[in-house]
Amino acid sequence: MTQPGKRQRNRPDQRAQLQLPWHSLEPDEVYRRLQTGAEGLDPAEAALRLTRFGANELTAAQPISPWPVFFRQFKNVLIVILFIAAFLSALLGHAVEAVTIAVIVVFAALLGFWQEYRAERALEALRRMAAPDAAVLRGGTEVTVPARDLVPGDLLLLRPGDRVAADVRLTEAFNLQLDEAALTGESLPVDKKAAQLFPQETPLAERGNMVYAGTVVSYGRGAGIVVATAMQTEFGGIARMISGIETGRTPLQENLDRVGNLLARAALVAVGVIVVAGLLRGEAFVEMLLFGIALGVAAVPEALPAVVTISLALGVQRMVKRHALMRRLAAVETLGSTTVICSDKTGTLTRDEMTVRRLYCANQWYELSGAGYAPEGDFSARGRAELPSVTLVELLRVGMLACDARVVWDDAAGRWTAQGDPTEAALVVAAAKAGLSQAELAMRYPRLDEIPFSSERKRMTTLHAEGPALVACAKGAPEVILSACITQLTGEGERPLDQASLEEIAKAAAEMAAGALRVLAVARKHDTDRPEAESGMTFLGLVGMIDPPRPEARAAIVVCREAGIRPVMITGDHPVTAAAVARELGLLDQGRVITGAELERMDDATLEHEVGAISVYARVSPAHKLRVVAALQKQGEVVAMTGDGVNDAPALKKADIGIAMGITGTAVSKEAAAMTLTDDNFASIVAAVEEGRAIFDNIKKYLMYLLASNTGEIGLMMGAMLAGLPLPLGAVQILYVNLATDGLPALALAVDPAEPGLMRRPPRDASRGIFSRTVVTLVLVGGGWSALVNLALFAWARASGCSDAEAMTVTFVSLVLIQFFNAYSFRSDRDSIFRRPFANRWLNRAVLWEICLLLVVVYLPVMHRPFGTFSLTLPDWGGIILASGSIVPVLELAKWYARRCAPHRK
Repeated sequence: MTQPGKRQRNRPDQRAQLQLPWHSLEPDEVYRRLQTGAEGLDPAEAALRLTRFGANELTAAQPISPWPVFFRQFKNVLIVILFIAAFLSALLGHAVEAVTIAVIVVFAALLGFWQEYRAERALEALRRMAAPDAAVLRGGTEVTVPARDLVPGDLLLLRPGDRVAADVRLTEAFNLQLDEAALTGESLPVDKKAAQLFPQETPLAERGNMVYAGTVVSYGRGAGIVVATAMQTEFGGIARMISGIETGRTPLQENLDRVGNLLARAALVAVGVIVVAGLLRGEAFVEMLLFGIALGVAAVPEALPAVVTISLALGVQRMVKRHALMRRLAAVETLGSTTVICSDKTGTLTRDEMTVRRLYCANQWYELSGAGYAPEGDFSARGRAELPSVTLVELLRVGMLACDARVVWDDAAGRWTAQGDPTEAALVVAAAKAGLSQAELAMRYPRLDEIPFSSERKRMTTLHAEGPALVACAKGAPEVILSACITQLTGEGERPLDQASLEEIAKAAAEMAAGALRVLAVARKHDTDRPEAESGMTFLGLVGMIDPPRPEARAAIVVCREAGIRPVMITGDHPVTAAAVARELGLLDQGRVITGAELERMDDATLEHEVGAISVYARVSPAHKLRVVAALQKQGEVVAMTGDGVNDAPALKKADIGIAMGITGTAVSKEAAAMTLTDDNFASIVAAVEEGRAIFDNIKKYLMYLLASNTGEIGLMMGAMLAGLPLPLGAVQILYVNLATDGLPALALAVDPAEPGLMRRPPRDASRGIFSRTVVTLVLVGGGWSALVNLALFAWARASGCSDAEAMTVTFVSLVLIQFFNAYSFRSDRDSIFRRPFANRWLNRAVLWEICLLLVVVYLPVMHRPFGTFSLTLPDWGGIILASGSIVPVLELAKWYARRCAPHRK
């Protein structure tokens, strides 16, 4: 066996960087495997290993070039169609329309490029979390080296505030505590012990002899052997998962691609049939070619990208006011079809602020209201409000004296924040709720000495001046504090601590622990000195604290369930704590709890079968979170994943929509996510879901309106051809109808107010897309009736002796007006037009403006020749309005039939 004190000339090969169970090996065995020693590596050996293993930094799997990402945006069928439409518009001399279409296309491509390129920056954020420097022993001498120069076998020194630069097997640990929240989700600092061994299957969060890259030393000091660097660290594993995940296309993107393909084929066939039919009837080739081009331009939804972009952009602005910030516009719509929200616990469903909930003193239970670090709350006993007793005040006074933490008001954040250990901060806040002032106590009982906390002692004792004498104040683990006590404080004064009392106190501590509370005991001793301070003490009571659920989270979960969304908790925290929080939030009403170890034993098929019945996942690793999200997606769920730590990043990227926390979230989680909550409030997700649903509804309204209008135009032309009638509209009239109806009214539908009861509907089936049975029915009915009415009106006008110009004008005006009626009818595919008919003020203004322009085209003589129009009489208008208005009762009947066929829809 290699002696740990001797440096080795031999070098380990790269297999040393494999994920070996370092936590189950003795330090001597780790020294041997990595061929190093207690004096660290020789500088020359370290240089050779750096060449062999490479720099200790995260690297991208494949460098991303912006050009392929940019050109990939032009593979979209709709984008190609719009380029053709712009070209055809230019041929017809409509330069303004051609330029407008081209600008829309380029803007849509640039937007897609920016979204996709930014989505790959999560790895860069991981790199920024790496420590810049590291203190190591090399050749027995302490040196500071760039963190990128660390190699396996280095002996890393750890001190308070250090960000760990590599994965390390500890060889020394003196009161060492690590903040591992970013990696494991554990909300409290974790104690570390070098001598303890752990089984190979021990979860990452419970390996007490290991420290990992990216975590922070919060207390104590230590040293250890570097066992993994760069991409072989746990951080590196997360980086590999992020880089290996392909972000799926949103339901909106898939739907729009299908719409583009469908419209392209339908327009090509319809235009081709009309042009060929016209040629067979003897129409001039040039005239039919120009007519076909105009009809083709009218059939292509050139405003679709603009409407979608405007809908999403305005939705994003509304979401910012509701504390949700989107990184990818298209992801807004995904929220509307979300069926499962996988939420991290710490800082998401909870406040990430330890809070005292229960107290036990003088054989009496007390409850304490309030959450977080705000010194606001009331005491109660036996379900009734009660002022703190003398014994309770003494418990809180001693607890406050034995704390180093402070709670201060943060003007920038607009809230109370803790400075120091969160458990101590909870004690300080509880005392403040009883009317105690930390500053006044510090002046009255100045601290003269202390015996600091250590993981071995499990307690902290402070000594204060109490007149001419000393008083010792202690807090710590109940079993440790009780072993130092001989009396207890009761309502009648101090009494001996007998066996019956010890059993009663132990029972109370166990009851608190069973409720997922972290339990501390508090004791004091008058007239003492340092050597005798921690013996012969008086037991004052127990304090139970927890990181409490956000008060608004439970209500948000209720709303989620009303909306058909299943909330699931996925956390790295202890299962007892996770279950207690979940139970309080109502998450365990439907489902059960499993741990990462149980999840590890499941194969993928079993997990996919069980995933629908599991509501809480505890003590899970990043790979576990990824598996859960993937299993839910395979079951057809649209998954939103919330999180704030580095450990959440892979699952955030894998999910259909990743939601990061803006306040407590790491840069890694924000870069991997599609959305960031600026207030870290789970309830804001509900608001975001509502916006997502409203946005999709508005895009659907526009498409119904557009397709019904275009179907009506093409149906009118084909009907005239089949009936042997002349063309009812000219090329310029068709283009005008297209601009007038597909322009401002369509954009106004993009900002239509949300329909009532939006969050009482089940999630939309993302696989079904926009074209549900109801949508198709309304489009066919609206377009078919439009074609029939306008064709009949054209035939009637000609039969009444009107000239072709007058008959075409009547049809032209009727076609425009019937599409305006369509716009109001299609504000909902379920509700009547008479329910809040004029709630969309933008639509009202758009229609009024377009009617004014229509009157100019019809009555201004200078417009007659280019537009082929004729001044209409009052009786003409009566017939036109009656005919075009007939679309309203027809669509109302179609909606009623759709509601009757789908009674489950709310």
